[in-house]
Amino acid sequence: MLIVDILAAAAEAAPQNKFGFAEALKQGGFIAYATVIILGIMSFGSFYILFTKWFEQSKIMRQFSTVRTAFWKAPTLKEGATKLEKNSAWRQIVDDGVKAEEEASKLKDPTEAHDWLHGSLARSEASINARLAGGLPFLATVGATSPFIGLFGTVVGIYRALIAIGLAGSASIDKVAGPVGEALIMTALGLLVAVPAVLAYNYLQARNKRIAELLTGFSTDVLANIASGGAVKPTVAAAPAKAAPAKPAAAPAKS
Repeated sequence: MLIVDILAAAAEAAPQNKFGFAEALKQGGFIAYATVIILGIMSFGSFYILFTKWFEQSKIMRQFSTVRTAFWKAPTLKEGATKLEKNSAWRQIVDDGVKAEEEASKLKDPTEAHDWLHGSLARSEASINARLAGGLPFLATVGATSPFIGLFGTVVGIYRALIAIGLAGSASIDKVAGPVGEALIMTALGLLVAVPAVLAYNYLQARNKRIAELLTGFSTDVLANIASGGAVKPTVAAAPAKAAPAKPAAAPAKS
């Protein structure tokens, strides 16, 4: 019993930590809860955009291997389009190019017909790039504003802490350090939300630039194929043939 009483007395005498994330929310009131909710929505939206855009970009890059092999082996663009997945970026460019070719044939001026065909493919390419860029402005907004939202929560928390300290009439370090450190949690949350959003934006933007280069090259090839009546096609890289095993050298004849 004596040991139990000593441990209980030591536990009561030990300083109790009355500060933490839950305490900061309780003391911050509506503003603290609103700040955390807004940052939570921003964080969820950032990761949602990151994964959905990554899968969309990966799908387009994976489909490009079919474009380089099976598509250009077809005798015509219409037959090659059947080998591409429906509603894909590459199928859209081909379909828009074939449709533009039919409409351009109605123009009497060959120069105007070529410009119409070139503009139609460029418009199709731009629509794909715009669709790929969807969601990136949200990531940029989160990366730019979430630190300031967290800082706003910190400022309000420090203001409440200073008011409470003033009413208590004590400004010792134990009265100041706890509430101020508690208020800085909001700034840390803002940075925690901003950094992944900025990294995701730069990563997705770099992949979009790579896809845009591939789309531009493919659109140019389609335009050249249409303008030449199917004579111009990019060189399709054939799979390297397996080298035949080397035959053992014949033994020299003995004299």
